[in-house]
Amino acid sequence: MAEIADRLAIADLVARYCRAIDRVRPEQLFELYVPGGIDHHAGFEGTVEEFVPWLSAVLPQVAGMLHVIGTHNVDIAGDEAVAETYATAWHWSAAGDDPAADYVSLVRYVDDLVRVDGRWRIRERWAVRERAYSTAGALREAPSAGPPAPSGSRGEDDPLIRLLDGLARPPSP
Repeated sequence: MAEIADRLAIADLVARYCRAIDRVRPEQLFELYVPGGIDHHAGFEGTVEEFVPWLSAVLPQVAGMLHVIGTHNVDIAGDEAVAETYATAWHWSAAGDDPAADYVSLVRYVDDLVRVDGRWRIRERWAVRERAYSTAGALREAPSAGPPAPSGSRGEDDPLIRLLDGLARPPSP
């Protein structure tokens, strides 16, 4: 049972990473990496303490991102683990921006993990880009016969952020 709990905790760590990136909350990565943890990414290589400020400058340049997590494998040996997670990362520009900036990246997150104080953390991560494709000219919004689809946001008005903020408040009488 302990191994199942570890596997779920590691899968949750990967999902929380993707949420922090997609919702432009890079400061949340400090909870996911060990202090001094290393990240190898396209355009960046260094510690989490350097990665967070870099992301804080880079993420606002993209109008939106959406990570879809796929195959996830974990090998655990005591308080250490290696995880490989396939993901598709969609990136898009704002309406009117250069559509050539829109692309999808097929990536594998290869993580060296360690359990610290009972919680799994990233000690070192490689974001291995397998392929990247331009989605220039792709339809930005699917046509709909009914009301428009709910819109996502990277700000406080996103449905997820509103729900999470609600969890922090005591229930109303």
